[in-house]
Amino acid sequence: MTTLLDGYREHIVATHKQPLFLLLVGFTTSFVFIRFSVRMIRAQVRWWPGNVTPGGLHIHHMVFGLGFLLAGGIGVFATYGGHPWIDVFGLLFGIGCGLVLDEFALILHLDDVYWSEQGRKSVDAVIFGILFTGLLLVGYVPLGAEPTGETRWGLVTVISVNALAMVVTLLKGKVWTGLLGIMVPGLSWVGAVRLARPSSPWARWRYAASPRLRARALRRERLLHRRADQARTWLFDLIAGAPDKVPAHHPAAHRVAEQMAARATAHLDAHAARALARRSARLADRRSAAGTAEHPSGSRRSAGAGAPGDGGPTARAGRHGRSQQRRRAVRAGRSRTYAVGPAGQVTRPGRHRWLRTRTRRMSR
Repeated sequence: MTTLLDGYREHIVATHKQPLFLLLVGFTTSFVFIRFSVRMIRAQVRWWPGNVTPGGLHIHHMVFGLGFLLAGGIGVFATYGGHPWIDVFGLLFGIGCGLVLDEFALILHLDDVYWSEQGRKSVDAVIFGILFTGLLLVGYVPLGAEPTGETRWGLVTVISVNALAMVVTLLKGKVWTGLLGIMVPGLSWVGAVRLARPSSPWARWRYAASPRLRARALRRERLLHRRADQARTWLFDLIAGAPDKVPAHHPAAHRVAEQMAARATAHLDAHAARALARRSARLADRRSAAGTAEHPSGSRRSAGAGAPGDGGPTARAGRHGRSQQRRRAVRAGRSRTYAVGPAGQVTRPGRHRWLRTRTRRMSR
């Protein structure tokens, strides 16, 4: 214990890293606590308090995290970063980071995806934040090197090459290798020279003209990265709990797809309805023109007699008026027009045989 305290004073207190250390402690502690809490709530344990729902409104813990972040950030500026307040506000800021980043996926998707596959992004963000803070606690430059007059340009060269290798590694789809390579140069260099993942931007740019490299990348993805992803999934399930296994026919599994399909269907239905209305108007015009040509006004029949089954000039005038009304409806963007019969009943035009039965009628 004495050796541990001496090491803490030498490497943390003496180097003025105690606020950063307390931030890391608050970060880790709040994440572990809130994950334990939500897993107890998910298991419906009776002795655990449960969600905070005043008035039926579920308050997510990122709301409390924002409060801790504001208190820690504003407090440091208000006290000019003096001791011991900077240590206290560093701890509060770390607690806020853990609570907010635990629901990072909800902020990203603007939806409650905490227990879904998309919710794994929160675990990624928290683990990366903890590792990055821990690396900053070890040293401000890669491997804790101290820039001096003799090694300054060498250190600048190492950091520049490491940054270039990190960018190449990220483009190859190796996110964790590239992010951890920020502080550990050799890790990003290894990721930069190895094959890219098949779904990465580097593979789309460089492997499109080289089937052999693409085949090697696919083979490595199946053999190596699949096992690494399985191990990562097992570890994340152990830390944060397994996501909900939503069946394929569940509505929540296709929420986004249903919304996109509904928009596309509405557009297609509106287009089909307008085409049907134009087709019906043209057909009515042809029938009206054919009736007028067959029974001209100057024929031998009297003006009031009309043809058998024709209804006379009054009926022809009514049909002509309805055809004009349909044309006006099409020009106005309406799908179809209903006419009122002699008895006051609304008569609807017949459904076209080419129109699908599931086509939605547009509002009048």
